[in-house]
This record gives sequence, C-alpha cells and structure tokens, in this order.
Amino acid sequence: MFEIKPSRVASVKNDLLSGLTVALALVPEAVAFAFVAGVEPLVGLYAAFMVGLITACIGGRPGMISGATGALAVVMVALVADHGVEYLFATVVLMGVLQISAGLFKLGKFIRMVPHPVMLGFVNGLAIVIFLAQLGQFGVDGEPGWLEGTFMQGSIVDVAWLSGSALYMLVALVALTMFIIHMLPRLTTAVPSSLVAIVVVSLLVLGLDLDTRVVGDIASIKGGLPSFHIPSVPFNWDTLVIILPYACILAAIGLIESLLTLRLVDEITETRGRGNRECVAQGVANTATGLFGGMGGCAMIGQSMINVNSGGRGRLSGITAALSLLFFILFASHLIEQIPLAALIGVMFIVVIGTFEWSSFRVLRKVPRSDALVLVVVSGVTVATDLAVAVVVGVIMSALVFAWEHAKHVNVETREDHKGRTVYGVSGPLFFGSVTSFLEQFDPQQAKDDVVIDFAGSRVCDHSGLDAIDTLADRYLNAGKTLHLVHLSAECRKLLRKAGSLVEVNVIEDPQYFIAEDTLG
Repeated sequence: MFEIKPSRVASVKNDLLSGLTVALALVPEAVAFAFVAGVEPLVGLYAAFMVGLITACIGGRPGMISGATGALAVVMVALVADHGVEYLFATVVLMGVLQISAGLFKLGKFIRMVPHPVMLGFVNGLAIVIFLAQLGQFGVDGEPGWLEGTFMQGSIVDVAWLSGSALYMLVALVALTMFIIHMLPRLTTAVPSSLVAIVVVSLLVLGLDLDTRVVGDIASIKGGLPSFHIPSVPFNWDTLVIILPYACILAAIGLIESLLTLRLVDEITETRGRGNRECVAQGVANTATGLFGGMGGCAMIGQSMINVNSGGRGRLSGITAALSLLFFILFASHLIEQIPLAALIGVMFIVVIGTFEWSSFRVLRKVPRSDALVLVVVSGVTVATDLAVAVVVGVIMSALVFAWEHAKHVNVETREDHKGRTVYGVSGPLFFGSVTSFLEQFDPQQAKDDVVIDFAGSRVCDHSGLDAIDTLADRYLNAGKTLHLVHLSAECRKLLRKAGSLVEVNVIEDPQYFIAEDTLG
C-alpha cells in the first residue's frame, strides 16, 4: 500500500493554493505591462502563461514565478512603436537564444559577483517600483502599472488623482485586503491569506454592488490558446541590426532580474537554486513565447514573494499559477474580470512591505559610507531607469571602492640581508590600483648593487602589476644594478611566464614556497 506523508500532502496543498493566488495577481500585472509595451493584453497574458509554465517545469529555482515584467516592457515600447509587434516577437526569440547561450556557457555564476549592498539596493528599488506601479490605480484614468512607464519619463505631474467617494472606497477596500492578509495567519494558515482576502473583498463588492474599478475595466482577458506563429519579419541583415541591440538588452535585464530574484528566494527558503539552469530555462521560455505571440518575460519578484509567503515552495506552485492563468483566459474570464482591483492592490502593497529591506535603514549607520552610498544609488537608479543599469552601476561602484581601499594596502619594507643585498619585502596585492604607491616606495639610488624583491606577502594580480615590475627593472638596470624576484606564488609565476619579454628580470624559482621556507636565510 502507498502511504502519503502528511507533510507531502500539505506541500501539495500549499503549492496549489499559492499558485492560484499568484495567478489572480498575474492577470492585472500582465495586462498592465502589455499596455506599457504598447501591445494587446493577450500578448502579455500569453507571455505570463508560457514563460511561467516553462520556467516552473525546467527552471533552476522551484517556487520562483516568472512572467511578463515591467523591467522588460519599458525597453520594448520603443521597438514596438518604431517597428511593430512582429519585430518584438523576433526580438524575444533572439533574446531567448542569447539567454540559452549564457546558461550553456555557465555565465550564471557571475551573479555571485554582485555585492550585498547592490542586492539590498535591488530589492529596495524593486519594492519602490512595485509601489509606484500600484499608485496608478489611484488616478482617474489609471491602469495597473501605467505609472511605472510614465514615472520614468517624468510624466507624473500629469496625473489626475481620484477624489471624493471613489477615492475613499478604493482606500477602504485596499485597507481591508491588507488587514485580512495581516491578521488571518494568526487564526489559521490552512489557506493563503492573500487568496482569502481577494475572495472576501470580491464577494463584498459584488454582494453590496459597490462602485469600484474591477479587472474587466482594464481590458477583456478572454481569448483562445496561443498558436504557433513565425514572426513576419524579413530574415535579413537589416532585421538583425534592428533587433540585436534590443535582444541583448532584454536578455541582460531578464537574466539579472531572474538571478537576483533566485538569490532572494534562496535566502528566504534557505535552499540553493541553480543559476545556469535558470538561464537556460528563461531562454527556452522566451524563445517559445516569441514563436507563440508572447512578449517575453523573466522572474517576477512581487509574484515570487506572494508565492513563497503563501507557502508555495515547489514546482507545482508555478505550474498551477500558469495553468490557472490559461484557464482564466479560456473559460473564466467573466469571473476574473469581476475581481476588484483594490484587492489586488492590497496584495501588492503587502508584497512591497515584505520585500523592502527595512533593516537597511539600520545598516546604513553601521556599514562603511561607500557601501551605504552604493545601496542608495542602486535603489534610485532601479526606480529611475531599469534593473540592469542599476546593477551595473552598483557593481562598478563597489569594484572601484574595493580597488581604492586595497590600493592603500601595498607596503614595502627595506632591509639588508647577510649577503649585503638590499631586500624589499612587499606586502599587499599588486594590481592596477596599487602600482603607483608600489613604485613610489623604491629608490634605486639608495639600494645596493644587488637588489631582491620578496613577494612572500604579496601577489601580482594583473598586467598593470607586471608592467610595474618591468618599470622597476628599467630603473634598476639604468642605475647599473641587478634585480631579482623571490617567493612568487604559482599564480604570479604563471603570469610572469605568460608575459614573456614584458618582464625584463631574472625570476628565482622557489620550489619550497608552499612550506613557507625562507630561502633568503
């Protein structure tokens, strides 16, 4: 007989219910991002379904939700406006191919180079973007997510806000939704509180015939199954010139957002996803989506947080969300269109509160000022431009700070050994940032005829370090003196051997270096 473990049953139940909750939240988001990109609502819905399903099945991070996102939509809008939606489909296919290549070449590991302050800035920036996107519902002609597109272009001053009873009704329903989500887990965790809140608020609006905006006021979500469709574009060099820049940008944004979201879910669930596998899955999903009339997508931090916080940790949750979304499109569009947008806004506000790293306010006072600056800048750039730019800016800032700090750590101590040679003991890394300080600490005129530079406490890291050694060689040779290098690590000797004639010194090998024996006596 088969015995079903209670924990397994609970896991399946949590995945199913959390997946359904995510699907309800996906509808207005997918429609909104389709509007931002300048395409039909079904183009966004098909992308949410296909990207979500494929990444849930073969992705590297169970429990993470993918679909159409605003970060990609704001890049797509210019392409659609200038060349049409068919060029968008072709771009999404090429975007997928580039992402598959990134996974096959194992480029996903480079996400480990993203410093923690950049990660915090990414999370905080996306939380702010999600919050601003929901504020669009408080405008007279607002649509979910419209503010995310217009805010970046400075159009926030043109907003016509709701007022009077319409505003009070919306605020009250949002507050009720948030109250239910916050309080229900104290009574029971048998069902996701977000799902209960959506159902309760929807029944309340329908039962009392309250006048408030619903999903159907945005656009109809009714449609059929997505059909295979090769993009109607000329397959020539001119087309490649048009779509390749967009495909590269979209592929980079999609992978960065997906891999950072993967890291975030890893931290919450205390498990480890597979970055390279996720790159391939995202690529396969986008290639397929472009061939079936979808706008492409990537991981969605908001929906992923809804899923994880609702108990969805397995692949079944993502599969349920995607299939539920397809069911809504095919059979239940008239019901989904009756869900008040206030309920979904409330769910997303809870996501914002849970996503934002409130502890970063305390951290700002304790970490180095440079790290605090990186955190703030990445948050601001994420809101003002897009995620890819923000992460690149943050990594560059962190790298420059790292180089500046370590450039001050190279020191040279001078002594004379028993053979009467001048010995310079170098400590600290020798790289592009430290070579100036390194060279300033040598004086050929004050040294003996025979000079030794001891690298036991140092390492030559790059070509700038090799060039610095070459410069020293020139100085000492011009002064009529001989220069030797000792205690070079295996990595340093490898660099020197590769450098060939670039290094004009006699390298003294030290085979007993790894047992820390001092050959200078």
